[in-house]
Amino acid sequence: MEYTIKDMSEFLLNKQYKLLKKLGAGAFGEIYSATANGQDYAIKIERSDTKHPQLLFESKLYQYLNNSPIIGIPKYYGYYQQDAYNFLVMEQLGKSLEDIFTDNNRLFSLQSVTVLALQMLECIEFLHSKQFLHRDIKPDNFLLGKSHKDRVYMVDYGLAKKYINKDTHIPYKDNKALTGTARYASINTHLGIEQSRRDDLESLGYVIMYFLRGTLPWQNLRANTQQDKYDRIMEKKLATSSETLCKNYPKQLLHYVEYTKNLKFDEKPDYHYLKNLFMSIMKENELRIEYIYDWDDEDTHREKILLKNQQSQEQDQLQKHQLLLIQQQQAVSYENKDFIHSFYQQDFGAQTTIKCQYIKQLKQQQKKPN
Repeated sequence: MEYTIKDMSEFLLNKQYKLLKKLGAGAFGEIYSATANGQDYAIKIERSDTKHPQLLFESKLYQYLNNSPIIGIPKYYGYYQQDAYNFLVMEQLGKSLEDIFTDNNRLFSLQSVTVLALQMLECIEFLHSKQFLHRDIKPDNFLLGKSHKDRVYMVDYGLAKKYINKDTHIPYKDNKALTGTARYASINTHLGIEQSRRDDLESLGYVIMYFLRGTLPWQNLRANTQQDKYDRIMEKKLATSSETLCKNYPKQLLHYVEYTKNLKFDEKPDYHYLKNLFMSIMKENELRIEYIYDWDDEDTHREKILLKNQQSQEQDQLQKHQLLLIQQQQAVSYENKDFIHSFYQQDFGAQTTIKCQYIKQLKQQQKKPN
């Protein structure tokens, strides 16, 4: 079924959003870039009569997540119904990691992957903290920002599910149909087991190895039907050990994959432990924690390093300034001239002259008779 609005050039959503061009399409419908009052937006569109509508649920989840905004979750601007379509308006982002991966000859360095992995993990942890699962972790659903060009955002919550109901974890079930994308689905998802937090994290492990290896062992398998393909992917995943998958890569990646596979259904993952695995990779391989990626040019690399150094210097100055304020407060509470004199002699950079004038005033006030 064609979802395209016939005359896009004249279409105005809610009398303010002008649709510009199609950014992508999928089973849910289509996504367009749009503009209103000089600001850019992304708008997801589905037909109102679609068999399995998702946008109303997704819009409510975006709205809920935006109550505790963090970088990594797109801003939500509204949900509308107009001309037999449903519309979800949100922040416009940059390219997906899948598109960037393709542009980068389908291989990322360890530097890029560890920086991306930490951010993707933070997005998943945040969603889990709000008692929801994503259930479709894949490179297409992580995008870089436009205003925060180095930051990763997690999108597409149409398959998300609440895993806590009335303070209780959802029950274990089996014989479930596969939800998500087979390439990155957890083994338990293939086996028809209800998804929980562990499955999002196992899927992330496959995404990480995909970025490092270029392909996964269960890609490009031929089958006559979709179900046959799902079965072949599952068989290959079961036959591929974690050691084989992670061979010739840092041992921490093997630890990550094994840890997520061995989590119990309702067990809370140790996100701190998982993040420390990636930090350990950075330390052992002398990688930079700054957001430096393979696709940055040399000038961008240089700018990021300079910015990091500048931020470090500004932090040092801020700490000195805070120390100065503390000592000023102490000076006010003492009448000891020696204390004030020693304080007066200290050098705190550009602020010294102003601060010394303040201390002189304190000394003059102390000399005045009561």
